[in-house]
Amino acid sequence: MSAATDPSQPIPHYIDGQWAASRATEFLDLVNPATAEGLARVPLAGAAEVGAAVTAAAAAFPEWRRTPPEDRIQPLFKLKQLLEEELEVLSRTITQENGKTVAEARAEMRRAIENVEVACGIPSMMQGYNLEDVARGIDEIMIRQPLGVVAVVTPSNFPGMIPFWFLPYAIATGNTLVLKPSERVPLTMQKAFALLHRTGLPRGVVNLVNGGRAAVEALIDHPQVRAVSFVGSTAAARAVYARAAAHGKRAQCQGGAKNHVVILPDAEMEMAARIVNDSAFGCAGQRCLAVSVAVTVGSAQREFREAIADAAKALKVGNGLDEGVHMGPVLTAQSKSRIESLVGVGVKDGARAILDGRGTRIAGYEKGSFLNPTILDGLPPESALTDTEIFGPVLSLTHARDLDEAIGFLERSAHGNQASLFTSSGAAARRFRYEAKAGNIGINIGVAAPMAYFPFSGWKDSFFGVVHAQGRDAIEFYTEKKVVVERWAAEHSRKF
Repeated sequence: MSAATDPSQPIPHYIDGQWAASRATEFLDLVNPATAEGLARVPLAGAAEVGAAVTAAAAAFPEWRRTPPEDRIQPLFKLKQLLEEELEVLSRTITQENGKTVAEARAEMRRAIENVEVACGIPSMMQGYNLEDVARGIDEIMIRQPLGVVAVVTPSNFPGMIPFWFLPYAIATGNTLVLKPSERVPLTMQKAFALLHRTGLPRGVVNLVNGGRAAVEALIDHPQVRAVSFVGSTAAARAVYARAAAHGKRAQCQGGAKNHVVILPDAEMEMAARIVNDSAFGCAGQRCLAVSVAVTVGSAQREFREAIADAAKALKVGNGLDEGVHMGPVLTAQSKSRIESLVGVGVKDGARAILDGRGTRIAGYEKGSFLNPTILDGLPPESALTDTEIFGPVLSLTHARDLDEAIGFLERSAHGNQASLFTSSGAAARRFRYEAKAGNIGINIGVAAPMAYFPFSGWKDSFFGVVHAQGRDAIEFYTEKKVVVERWAAEHSRKF
């Protein structure tokens, strides 16, 4: 059996080094969000199939953790090359199941490859440290050891990139892994695991199970799973973190966002509008670093409002596989209805829709889940929409008298994933970097996405845990520190 994508057949799991037909009794029909054409049947696995994957990972762990780090990274070098060779296939698969443009999908896969590259540095990154003579004749050593079986649960908005925030680091540090991708976008990982199969990884080191909430809960509850990495909504992240903690497991759970960008009067307005436009409406607003609230300060209000409206009007919406398209559909028809409903709440609360993307229909794709960019001007602070993650191509505009008031908006937000500032003032930029209550900060940057060798940070309700994904944080998360204190009797040394 292979990773087939026949729409009439359920997609398989990947367990113990081979593709396995699911024994699930419930299925989800997957459709292309641009065309509404069927893509696949997704099995919603239960505890038994999750257990089989965990058992395979647990059986593979003893030998894999004894494999030298230099040998563990050799399959990752092969994986990088395979991902490069299949980048276009993977990118088009992302577009077909998620809806984003193929250019956005290519950029996503570039970030995935970047994480594989960084994880290849594990022999250096995983090193401990030591000190001789902490007391006379006594030495002390700190070493890092893998945890065992780890679980990874990933969302629908970046089906290619986010699994690679975790997978390469987890296995390079000597763990074995069970991945459950979003049941809404499972096809990219079907192809990625076909490539992993070709790298020569031992059986059971990586496993894939398709499913929904029941599969997630079975993973968290399984006694042989030592840690959980999760990305999803704030409500789901909080629930996963609490459930994992109740079982005594470490967890890193990335939640939702409501990202603010502050526009000062000295900003270069044309550049600011162009970059914010891409941040707010790129990937149809379905990314956790999308700007969703633009706070204009003082005299910046009118100029920025006009500039961002002009930039958004120029975006071409359509099938992400078509040439010249800037923005694809949202993930599902249900997503479209939810977003349109939230826009209605904003208008009812007093905002003015200077661009209204509701009711969008694209010629030739009438069944697609499309919305045009939407801009809500003057959303009142008391509106429920102020701190609601819309997760769609909707930008709210609000106004502040000065930078103090603008920073106050950020402080009152329950989320803290990203905050950005557009300015020509170094002093203002330093103050914003110093005071803004968010984990990822952009200065004249619309999407402050960290490179793979930096952690993907997040504060407040945007993250539950201690250490984040990527880079050195990944090494901290996927290893345990062991301290060895040793002394050898001096008289034994005289025999040699």
